[in-house]
Amino acid sequence: MKKLICGFAIAALGALSAKAQDGERIFKRFKGDVSLGYAAAVGGDTDGGVTFALEPKFGVMDNLSFGLRMEGAVLAKFGGTNPDGTTQIDDAKAILSFLATADYYFTTNYSFRPFAGAGAGIYGIASDSYESHAGLGAIFRIGAEVKHFRFGVEYNFISGKDLTAYTTDNTGSVILTKVKSKDAYIGIKAGFCFGGGLR
Repeated sequence: MKKLICGFAIAALGALSAKAQDGERIFKRFKGDVSLGYAAAVGGDTDGGVTFALEPKFGVMDNLSFGLRMEGAVLAKFGGTNPDGTTQIDDAKAILSFLATADYYFTTNYSFRPFAGAGAGIYGIASDSYESHAGLGAIFRIGAEVKHFRFGVEYNFISGKDLTAYTTDNTGSVILTKVKSKDAYIGIKAGFCFGGGLR
């Protein structure tokens, strides 16, 4: 019986400690966001493209959360117009990443919450112009959450690798050369938050 009473007491204290001082909301540990945006290449042979991300998170406190970002980005270089009127793509690459992340929120006001964050993990890259590869990378980001909407800018740093590039000469013969991969990109994204926030 004593154990049962102690269990109820601990649960009650946990619920009370989760309440904010203003008594208007309850701190929820599990949340996440889905976002879509523009990916701008930093160096390399591509210009830009689109990015999509899903990121479940766990809040260790009201101002700090840890998450797992799963993101895909497709970037291309556009080289003019084909004879049939379609856009010519000179190069394209797809980037898939899995990163452990952390965000720090500068306020507990859920109407407007600016944040800064960072993360690290693995990037996998498939490209038209050189061999597919994987490498370690990191992100640095800033942004704000406005109620259930999220806006942010992320810099994706991806470690370069020595790779074999594929090019063709005037006769159509394939030429193999050694290049240093340049896969970093900036993501400018907007999304929707689920979980957390107001009760």
